[in-house]
Amino acid sequence: MNAPVRELTFDVEGLDCADCAVKIEKAVRKLPGAKEVVVAYGSGKLFVKLDAQARPEAVARAVEPLGYKVRPEREPAGEAPWWQNPKVKMLGVSAGFIVLALVSQLLWPAAARWVWSAGALVSVAPLARKAWAVLKSGGGLDINALVSIAVVGAILIDAAPEALVVVFLFLIGEVLEGLAASRARGTLRELAKLAPTKARRLEADGRVREVPVELLAVGERVQVPAGERIPADAVVLEGAGAVDESMLTGESAPVPKRAGDPIYAGTVLLEGQLVARVTAPVADSALAQIQKLVERADAMKSPTTRVIDRFARYYTPLVVVAAALAATVPPLLFGQPFEVWIYRGLALLLIGCPCALVLSAPAAVTSALARSGRMGVLVKGGDVLETAGRLRALAFDKTGTLTEGRPRLVRVWGMDEREVLPLVAALERSSAHPIAEAVLARAEELEVPVPEAEDLDALPGAWVKGRVAGREVWVGSPAAAGGLPAGVSENGETASVVKLDGRTVAVLFFEDAPRPEAAEALERVRALGIETVILSGDREPAVRRLAEQLGGVRYHAELRPEDKLEALAELPHPVGMVGDGVNDAPTLAAADLGVAMGSGTQVALEAAGVALVEPNLLRLAHFLNLARAALGNIYTNVAVALGLKAVFLVTTLLGYTGLWLAVMADTGATLLVTANALRLLAWRPR
Repeated sequence: MNAPVRELTFDVEGLDCADCAVKIEKAVRKLPGAKEVVVAYGSGKLFVKLDAQARPEAVARAVEPLGYKVRPEREPAGEAPWWQNPKVKMLGVSAGFIVLALVSQLLWPAAARWVWSAGALVSVAPLARKAWAVLKSGGGLDINALVSIAVVGAILIDAAPEALVVVFLFLIGEVLEGLAASRARGTLRELAKLAPTKARRLEADGRVREVPVELLAVGERVQVPAGERIPADAVVLEGAGAVDESMLTGESAPVPKRAGDPIYAGTVLLEGQLVARVTAPVADSALAQIQKLVERADAMKSPTTRVIDRFARYYTPLVVVAAALAATVPPLLFGQPFEVWIYRGLALLLIGCPCALVLSAPAAVTSALARSGRMGVLVKGGDVLETAGRLRALAFDKTGTLTEGRPRLVRVWGMDEREVLPLVAALERSSAHPIAEAVLARAEELEVPVPEAEDLDALPGAWVKGRVAGREVWVGSPAAAGGLPAGVSENGETASVVKLDGRTVAVLFFEDAPRPEAAEALERVRALGIETVILSGDREPAVRRLAEQLGGVRYHAELRPEDKLEALAELPHPVGMVGDGVNDAPTLAAADLGVAMGSGTQVALEAAGVALVEPNLLRLAHFLNLARAALGNIYTNVAVALGLKAVFLVTTLLGYTGLWLAVMADTGATLLVTANALRLLAWRPR
């Protein structure tokens, strides 16, 4: 019998580089009972599955020797000011030693060498301790080890001033990298601040009581006055107003809300007053889902990140071997001075640090995932993001995806619309059929009176009849009516025949209209070089009409779920599928990229890798554009990291680059890569 497994989440303090995440994973995996270990660099979270025998305290004991503090996720702790970071304090110590050494060089030159050496050893000691802890945990040589070796080596060849400056410059880079990582995580902190803490709950007796949002139950009523954040996902029961949903969907314009409309936790009611019924627990709100996905998404490493991690595993030992050969081969085989080539070997160690390379993909992925979350697009991981960036074809379901998912009356043949609507609406008043709802909505829109119907009778799916104002009214499908009148055709619409006292007097035509943004969204997707196609189970005339309305999109109609899978397989890969219903789940799962509409079923949402918070296809087009930008950002970062190292490798071996420039090259490459990745946080669709 398998022991129960607990999934725990920890906050990691001091996690400011992608390489650090790899070290922590290796250390925790060695714990007895640790089943799965993933560190999300972007969110600073450690996710671990432990069996019943393992103790959570063991996780902290395994990680803290590496120089990082961990605490259970639920323990409240605000982020410490940047100046309280141990690296900042060590930077201050290094700066103090540099000043002291320069002063002693002026006042007591004989002691200056010892001050430089002492300062270098004291400053590098924390790095050496971390390097030793990593080695003991089986993590191998890391950046801290390379810097420690270079500093000690420089002291031994009488280059103590350079040794101290190397540590000082390295710490500057580490502090700046930490600040950049903190900025990338700012999106998560902003999302956390958006979550309301109190709600105005309406009690059964009509009184309003302020309670913590955690106490709200599904089905309870809440009151939302103007200017306050909506406490939970809910549906409006009473009132009307305008809501700012920009933090959730990216939509800058206020969204009007009235009875029947959904509202979301964390959004702000700008005007009006609402009474709403809670539809989801606070922990399952759209805002909470965004937070969870952004936190966990970068833990699912992208293919490029995995390749770089594997490369870095062998790269660092090779750098150490190359530096050792550079320091020993020229003196031993060619009679070159030992001091010169040892110095160059030490510089090579610093240039070979893999930080910028290891950071190039995760930094870009983290920034892009955070930005997509603010756009109202939820992405399950870095691998999904990269697939979206490489997409070659995208298939769309029709009903509820490209269309609004509900029919509306578009034209009437025969009787005047205002005359026939009261007759039909009287019969359809008690029906929940979508066609009936479309008739009643149009009647309400035109403000026509709806009389009472008598002697109602119906054959579901075929016809309904009754007496209205003393006359017999019959409404049904063309098939049940014996066909449409001569010269009348559906043209891809859905028709309902109306008979009055046995004579056909009108035909109502209904259409599931395309979403207002669908045509522009498809045009933007095609502009990215992505082939678009409609895969629908609907009738061919209706699908053809929609395809024409959307600019002549290629389509396949009257498809069963298994037919959709075959059609999907024939498209260029990677291929994506966009859908919203239970019948779309197989194709969403089979596609390289599954996209679920925000109004979709839970089955569709679970099968997809991307979910739109709001059913707005322009958000999808913008996300695909962002994914392309993220891929380009990753390639640029890799080129910068490897290019700078190649240049300084040559200049070091030729003797043009010293220890100072070597560490500045490594730090500079890391900062350039980080700054380039952070640009994605401010990305705007063009």
